[in-house]
Amino acid sequence: MSNFFRGEWFEKVDPVIRGWMQRYGLLLLRISVGLVFFWFGFLKFFPGLSPAQDLAVRTISTATFDLIAEPLIINGLALWEVLIGLGLISGKFMRETLLLLFLQMPGTFLPVFLFPNEVFTQIPYAPTLEGQYIFKNFVLISAGLVLGGALKKQ
Repeated sequence: MSNFFRGEWFEKVDPVIRGWMQRYGLLLLRISVGLVFFWFGFLKFFPGLSPAQDLAVRTISTATFDLIAEPLIINGLALWEVLIGLGLISGKFMRETLLLLFLQMPGTFLPVFLFPNEVFTQIPYAPTLEGQYIFKNFVLISAGLVLGGALKKQ
């Protein structure tokens, strides 16, 4: 089987595939992460559509000692995520967009500490669906690091 990946055909195809990945990988990463942020944020503008809405509102309410009204929390978070999405999709204002992304990420992990029984079925190794939704943010953080590292010097 190992010869299958080292045959003559492989030596011809591999550089073409790698070249395509090098040319389009960052663009597709930026746009796909942008679509995720835009989509998840947009859903939060419509009550009941975002599966993360309740947990997000309770987390921010708890973290701010209930000083911010629920509509402001959810609409502010929705706008924040939509702005990140639009920035990534368009490729404009990337430094500001990545700053918004990285400022948001610590808050996305707060439910792990504030509401562990809702994040895990078995603490600390079996996440609920909400927990999986939170832990996917490791991938978004890594994507942000890759995109930030690819920015040109100003």
